[in-house]
This record gives sequence, C-alpha cells and structure tokens, in this order.
Amino acid sequence: MTDAYEREQQNNALLNSLRSKVTNLHDVTINIHDNARNQDTLDHTNDVFSSFSTNLKGSASRLTRMAKQGDTVAVLKVAGICVAAGVAIYVILSWIF
Repeated sequence: MTDAYEREQQNNALLNSLRSKVTNLHDVTINIHDNARNQDTLDHTNDVFSSFSTNLKGSASRLTRMAKQGDTVAVLKVAGICVAAGVAIYVILSWIF
C-alpha cells in the first residue's frame, strides 16, 4: 500500500511540473503573438508574400511565353542562372551549417 501511495505522489508531482511547463509555454506563445500583432508584422508579412506570389506568377508567365516563341538561347540562359543560383545557395548553406 505504501509503495502505491509513493508512486501516486510521484505521479502527482510530475503532473504538476508538466502543468507548469505547459502553462509557461502557453504564456510565451500568447506573448509572441501579441507582440507580432502589435507591430503589424503579420499584416506586413502577408502583404510581402502576396506581392511575391504575384511577381512569381508574372515571371513564370513571361518565361512560358519566351519558351513558346522558341528562343532556346534565352531559355538555356535562364536555366543556367537557376542552376548556378541553386549551386551557390547549396555551397553557402553547406558552409554555414
């Protein structure tokens, strides 16, 4: 009986510790959200991504139009730039990490 009581006390202590950690994490999350909302960061980020999406769609449509016209040299240049940029990003990230 004593052994079961001790285990129950240990479980209660661990449960209280876990409850306090979850409460602290919840408070930090709420504070981060409130801070971001106060600084209009979320609205600005949404505008940036919306603008980026519009620019990306426009670039893709111009690239498609250029490819349909049969300008293979221009398409190869764009492909080369994309490959070079990908390799450069890979090298930089592998150097950093």
